[in-house]
Amino acid sequence: MDRPTLRRAAPAPAGRAVQSDAEEVLVVNYRRLARIAYLVLPAGSDRGRRLLLAHAVTQRALAGRPWHSARRGPAEELYGLLRERVVRGALTAARRPPRPQTLPQVWGLRLTTADGGGEALALDRALDRLSPSGRAAYALRVVEGLPAAEVSSLLVRAGESRPARARREAAAVPADLADGWEEERFDPCTVRVQPGDLIRRRRAARLTGAAALLVSLLAVAGAVTGEVQAPATRLPSSDSAAHRTAARTADPSVLVRVDADAWTRSARLDHGVWPARGDRTADTALLGRALGAWRSGTAARPEPGTPDGPPAAPPHLLYAGTVDGTPVVLLYDGTRIAHWADGAGLTLARADDADVTTAAALALHRGDGTVRYLLAPWVDTAELRELREPDRPAREVDRRDGVTGPVPLPSGDCGRQPVLQLRSAPTVAEKHAFLLADTGGLAPAHLTYLPPPSAGIARVPREATGTDALTTWARSACTLPAPAPGVKSLNAWAFAEQPLPARAGTASWVCLRTDRWNGTGAATTALLLPGAPGAVRTGAAEGRACSRFDQDAVAWSRWHAPDGRDLLLVASSRRITRLTVHGDGGRADRTAADHTLALDRPPTGRPDVEGAREDGTVVRPLP
Repeated sequence: MDRPTLRRAAPAPAGRAVQSDAEEVLVVNYRRLARIAYLVLPAGSDRGRRLLLAHAVTQRALAGRPWHSARRGPAEELYGLLRERVVRGALTAARRPPRPQTLPQVWGLRLTTADGGGEALALDRALDRLSPSGRAAYALRVVEGLPAAEVSSLLVRAGESRPARARREAAAVPADLADGWEEERFDPCTVRVQPGDLIRRRRAARLTGAAALLVSLLAVAGAVTGEVQAPATRLPSSDSAAHRTAARTADPSVLVRVDADAWTRSARLDHGVWPARGDRTADTALLGRALGAWRSGTAARPEPGTPDGPPAAPPHLLYAGTVDGTPVVLLYDGTRIAHWADGAGLTLARADDADVTTAAALALHRGDGTVRYLLAPWVDTAELRELREPDRPAREVDRRDGVTGPVPLPSGDCGRQPVLQLRSAPTVAEKHAFLLADTGGLAPAHLTYLPPPSAGIARVPREATGTDALTTWARSACTLPAPAPGVKSLNAWAFAEQPLPARAGTASWVCLRTDRWNGTGAATTALLLPGAPGAVRTGAAEGRACSRFDQDAVAWSRWHAPDGRDLLLVASSRRITRLTVHGDGGRADRTAADHTLALDRPPTGRPDVEGAREDGTVVRPLP
């Protein structure tokens, strides 16, 4: 831990020296203490309130402490007392939040921390699943670097009765997110400031002024006549306010249009920095029809997990033009994409937390076995690759004003699997190429890859553009369920490699992960045998298996060896230390140094296979 600092000032009056020192230690180390408070507080849905609460907790670390009776000591001791006070206050606030009146008030502005990257968002979601004491243990471990004993001791002093459980919760946070807390998303001292709803506030102010004038007039009239009765005044209901908001967002004149180079000045690349493109961006009649369809919701088709309803704010105009003879409009309201096509109606798709890859393309128009995409302004090159033929070079895709030429769609029998291979501009990420696959929705899915353990440790999925990644996807793509709209990303994780008996080569075990925009997902395990063009599907289930929140995998498959034997092949990921097979009244239980097992004369029927981690956690194959 960095040594807490203290700048010595002039001697304070008697009785206030310790408090003065404590105030100075708090000021010098304020950002660090506020970050601890922010990490302990629950994520929830209102990051602005969480930010203000973190500041309130940190500033109250000086309150209620009898500093006048404390002994003056080094800065480290004062910092330790303040840190304990911050943890105690944050734990209390997390379990029993204070009334809004007790928080710092900022009229007319909305404060929030930066959004951060995917790792920061994943860490925030992981921490939100912990108890307040678990988050406190995590903050003390990663921010302060305290050993387990000191974490437990501090938690006990802060009022936590079960520190060991809190430390176990903190230890369950995936190790690949260890650096996420350093991002600005968890720094309440790096604040984004935005205005609130200015129109709503102005209307509220006018309404308040009108009501005050009415009361004044009634008071004067009552004084003159002595018997004037105030008429009933009906304030606008939330329904009528929502109606006015919807009417406002249906006005083409309020559409948001950004500069063509806005993405070059933004630290966050998503659909919000796309410029308006197309040959009909000034066609108010066309824009009015598209906005009217979104406002009314008539015949709207939301993709799975996408909320319907009108836009919550004036949408961004992404595209308005004629594509293959069809008028098309693309809009974005900050969380959803709206696609309107003349004669086809409105489609809504989620787009929250999109990034440089998942916001790189949108399906603009589907024809007979083809699709045209609108590409993000940061896409430098666009190519088409056949996923089933990894050795075949990619070919350039025609595009004009961001719109691609017709791109073939995947065939229904998995015989053809074309994918987009895009490369972002050098100013975004040097030589950053990535793959996108059409799954039937507005946004194509981002393809990624995790190599086997022998090829090194990848903290997060990498782009599926290397030779091994392309080979793995070529053989395993057809084991995935049928494509469906709403898929955000697809990852192929080669979690084990197994040398086969009878010198039959080496098999690969893969877990294919499907993540959807609504936060749900599914996993499929598969066995890739040497010499076989495809993969053998071994299990599939909904849930978080094979994700960063569940990094253990076990799978099995029967295999007929070249020498005529029938064997049971079992494999696991790196954290599994023991593999066990039950069946036919017997048991094969052994430590698998290479995380694989080949069992001769396997039990008949479905074997009972399980793996165990060093801590005793049991992991079973996907059904």
